[in-house]
Amino acid sequence: MAKKILTVDDSASIRQMVVFTLKSAGYDVVEASDGNLGVQQAKKTQVDLILTDQNMPGMDGLTLIKTLRATPQYKSTPMLMLTTESSDAMKMQGKTAGATGWLVKPFDPQKLLEVVRKVIG
Repeated sequence: MAKKILTVDDSASIRQMVVFTLKSAGYDVVEASDGNLGVQQAKKTQVDLILTDQNMPGMDGLTLIKTLRATPQYKSTPMLMLTTESSDAMKMQGKTAGATGWLVKPFDPQKLLEVVRKVIG
């Protein structure tokens, strides 16, 4: 059974590229266009990995990670940030929030797949 990944990004074009990349590699992918919808989707469907943007309307990526880490369902699920934010301070905030890793946009599809395979196989 294919691993299921939730991708959360307010940019439809980024979601489209991420979904294409992950589905081409055999993963099941569910999408959400902001953090609030991401939390709803994660509660509705158990996923093996969450890939989230930082800057989104409603709920940002760090808050999404903190919210899901507070639930038993996602306490140990890998969560990756995929964002334009690249400062050390922001990465430290991500680590504190519970992010498993950090990827900077624009992303290289092969690098994304390498990281995804490393964390969920």
